[in-house]
Amino acid sequence: MNHTFRTLIAVACGAAFCVSGLGQTPPATVLQIEIENLVFYLHDAADQPKLATAPARTPLPAGTSQTFKWAAGFGDIVAVNGKPAKGAYASHSLMIWGTPTYTPGRMIADFGDLYCTGDEHYAIMTPDVTPIGTIMTSGLCGTPTPPGSPSSAIMHNLTVAGGTGAFLGVRGQSTVLQGSTLRWASMVEDPANRRVNGGGRRRVYIQLLPATTPEVMLLPTGPAVFHSDDFSPVTGDRPARAGEWLVMSAMGLGPTRPSSAPGQPFPAWEPGKEHQVNSPLEVTVGGKAAEVRNAIGWPGMYNVYRVDFRVPEGTAAGTATLGLSVAWISGPEVQIPVR
Repeated sequence: MNHTFRTLIAVACGAAFCVSGLGQTPPATVLQIEIENLVFYLHDAADQPKLATAPARTPLPAGTSQTFKWAAGFGDIVAVNGKPAKGAYASHSLMIWGTPTYTPGRMIADFGDLYCTGDEHYAIMTPDVTPIGTIMTSGLCGTPTPPGSPSSAIMHNLTVAGGTGAFLGVRGQSTVLQGSTLRWASMVEDPANRRVNGGGRRRVYIQLLPATTPEVMLLPTGPAVFHSDDFSPVTGDRPARAGEWLVMSAMGLGPTRPSSAPGQPFPAWEPGKEHQVNSPLEVTVGGKAAEVRNAIGWPGMYNVYRVDFRVPEGTAAGTATLGLSVAWISGPEVQIPVR
């Protein structure tokens, strides 16, 4: 392994040879987040000692006025883009209950059925509860949904204000999709029993414009992809083979475990102490998922990473598209020769 690193650093990723990828801006990244056990607790109790004390469900009485009351929502993230995940959804909102039709007790407004103004936050983790990052949104709850939303969007018009971890610097917009359900409760209900008492479900559609994207680095000979047996570049004269393990040099893969000092190169290599890429990482070759066995920060380099991947069996000979994504954010694709 020590020889591997030294060879790759000296031959493949000298500052004079490695450059960023294609310089293209990928399309917006779409995250579809599934939330379960979602409960919105309305601040309807004037008696503060009673808050969060009732063990059973506490439905709101019929006719309860919600205008100008505060509400807090909480739920469990269970999937992102159809893949298992964990995490938490939390919101804080001021109920407005606007309507374009004159209705006593509700805010008159031209903006359709406006429920509230508020903030919504998503703390996303891997299934083994490794934190990936958070996304913060803010805006208007209700309808209409923002222009550019999918046809299945049913409510909410929020802007992505930023994020942390793998989502540092993101922007965009979010809305709620069909199939979502709501459960309202009084704030006297004990939120410790939220999973026992159950709640609603929500499908959130977030369009992200990431500040940075993962990129395969480029050499004068083409993408910085190497044969793992001798670390020679993959070229037309020496194409990759189906089933072969390759080594990729990439940028923009985000935080590592353990973390490295911001703006500083990854420390010198020590066996068993590699800086592993923290976020879920996927490589595709010719549209097929590739096995990944290594994704680490490159010792002595800043924002440069090593990814070991295997060309899928059955990959057709010719030119194959190589794709790279981290935390569901995809970067520009490159082409590699395969025989």
